[in-house]
Amino acid sequence: MTNWRWWMCVLLFVATTVNYLDRQVLSLTWKDFIAPEFHWTDADYGTITAVFSLVYALCMLFAGRFIDWMGTKKGYLWAIGIWSAGACLHAACGWATMHIEGFESVKAMTSVEAGTAVAFAIASTSVWLFLAARCILALGEAGNFPAAIKVTAEYFPKKDRAFATSIFNAGASVGALVAPATIPLLAQYFKNQGVGGGWEMAFLIIGALGFLWMGFWVFMYEKPEKSKHVNEAELAYIHQDDAEMPQAEIKNEAEKPEKVIPFWRCFTYRQTWSFITGKFFTDGVWWFYLFWAPAYFSDQYGYSSSSGMGIALIFTLYAIVTVLSIFGGYLPKLFVDRKGMNPYAGRMLAMLIFAFLPLPALFAQGAGNYSVWWPAIIIGLAGAGHQAWSANLFSTIGDMFPKSAIATITGIGGMAGGVGSFLINKGAGALFTHSEQMGEAFHFMGFEGKEAGYMIIFCICAVAYLVAWSIMKTLVPKYKPIVVE
Repeated sequence: MTNWRWWMCVLLFVATTVNYLDRQVLSLTWKDFIAPEFHWTDADYGTITAVFSLVYALCMLFAGRFIDWMGTKKGYLWAIGIWSAGACLHAACGWATMHIEGFESVKAMTSVEAGTAVAFAIASTSVWLFLAARCILALGEAGNFPAAIKVTAEYFPKKDRAFATSIFNAGASVGALVAPATIPLLAQYFKNQGVGGGWEMAFLIIGALGFLWMGFWVFMYEKPEKSKHVNEAELAYIHQDDAEMPQAEIKNEAEKPEKVIPFWRCFTYRQTWSFITGKFFTDGVWWFYLFWAPAYFSDQYGYSSSSGMGIALIFTLYAIVTVLSIFGGYLPKLFVDRKGMNPYAGRMLAMLIFAFLPLPALFAQGAGNYSVWWPAIIIGLAGAGHQAWSANLFSTIGDMFPKSAIATITGIGGMAGGVGSFLINKGAGALFTHSEQMGEAFHFMGFEGKEAGYMIIFCICAVAYLVAWSIMKTLVPKYKPIVVE
C-alpha cells in the first residue's frame, strides 16, 4: 500500500504552520516595535485583534461553501494566495501612516509626545491601515481549515481523521513555537540595520512563505481517486468506511456529482449547532493565548518579546503545546481500536478528558508570584488541551456529515469561533486598559489593577471547554450521521 495520504498531511501541516506564523507576526512585534512608533494602547491592539477575529468569522461563514464549490485544489490556492498578500501588506502600514500624517521619518513619529492630539491621530490612522491589512489576511486565512479538513476527509478513513487532523493542526503550535524564536530577532536585526522599524521585513519575509507553498500544492495534490501516487490498496484503505460498497465501484462513485446540502438547511441540524457550540466557546481561548501571551510576559514580568527570557518563555509554552497536542488525536483511535467504540463516542470521551486540561489556568496568575515559568507551563498545558480538543472537534464533522458538506460546516463553525474570539479579544483589550487605569481600585479574587484583569480572562479560559462539552453532549448525545436524500 502506498502512503501518499501522509504527504498530503505534511502539506496541510506546512500550510497551517505558515498560517499561524503570519498571524503571529503582529502579536510578537506590536508591544516592543510597533506600539512605540504609532502610540498604541492595549485597547488599540485589542480592537485590531477583535476586528480581525470578526472579519475572519464572517469570511469563515462563506469560505467553506467557497471551498466546496471551487474544489479543494483551486480553493486552497486562492486562500493561501490572498492571506500571503495580506500578510505582506502589513509592511506598508508604517510608510502609509508617515505620509498621511505628514512626517518625514519614523523617528519623527516616535518622538511625538504621548497623549497629544498628534499622537492620537497617528494611532488612529495606523490602526485603520493595519485593520485593512488584517481584513485581507482574515479573508484568506478563513479558507485554511475548511480546505484542510476537507482534504483529511478525502484522504483518511474516519478512525484516522482525528490523528491526521492533530498532526496538521500541530502546525498551529509549531508556527507559534517557531514565531518567537524568529520574528522578534528578524525585526530587531533589520531595525539595527536601519531598515524601517524592523517589523516591516518580518511581515514581508514570513508572508512570502505562503507563495512558496503554493508551488508544491499545484504539483502534489489531486483527489485520491485521480492521483497517480495512490494505488488500489491505499484507495481501499481510505474508503474502508464504505464497507458495503464493492471496491471496483469506488472510483465510479467518486466521479458522480456529490449530493449537496443546501446552505441554510445546514442550520436545521443539531449536529451543526453542536459544532458551532464547540467552536464558539473555545476558539477565543486559543486566540487569546496566541495574541496576548507575549504582551502578558512583557507587561507582568518585564520580558520583551525580543529578549532572551521572553523568547524562552514563549518557546517553552508552545513546545509543551506542540508535543502534547499530537497525542490528542491518537487517543480516540485507541478507544476505537481497543475498546470497540464508534468514532464519535471515542472522540467525545477524548474531548471530555481534554476539557479538564485548561482548568489549571485558574492558578496561572497566582503561580506567577513564585516563578514566571509557572504561567508559561500552565498556559502551555491549557494550549495543549485546546489543540487536542480542536483536532477531535474538527473530526466530528467527518463523523456526521457527507464529504460534500464538510468544508461548509467547518466554515460555519469557524464563523462561530471567530465571533467568540472577537468577544474575548475586544473585551480583554478594553479590560486591561481599564484595570490599568483604575489601579488599586480594581479588584478581583485578591488581585489588583491589570493583574486582576488577566485573572478574569484566565478564569473564563479555564472553564470554557467543560461548558462547551456539556452543551455539545446535550445536543448530540449519540452517533447520528446526516444522510442526504
